[in-house]
Amino acid sequence: QVQLVESGGGLVQPGGSLRLSCTASVSIFGLYVMGWYRQAPGKQREVVATISSGGATNYADSVKGRFTISRDNAKKTVYLQMNSLKPEDTTVYYCNARHIYDVHNNYWGQGTQVTVSS
Repeated sequence: QVQLVESGGGLVQPGGSLRLSCTASVSIFGLYVMGWYRQAPGKQREVVATISSGGATNYADSVKGRFTISRDNAKKTVYLQMNSLKPEDTTVYYCNARHIYDVHNNYWGQGTQVTVSS
């Protein structure tokens, strides 16, 4: 069973920064596209950023220029550096691992709360 363990959430003031981390217990990390998603109460889960094993990235328009996704394949870890945080970034963030060949091989972390407030 694949597990994704997230860390790094918390409370930060507007304009501040946080870094989220997610470590995956998969055998071959390079076979997974990694991503960060977020879900506000009463809303659908939305993609924040994704990164392929080769390092190709995609971002939601709302976070471009502020957030950076990266991965360390040796450590089987994906990161989300969040800068210039806004109150509207407040929500639960989820790590995702999606196998590049098997759509059923798709896993989620437990979620980590990010709160941006003064």
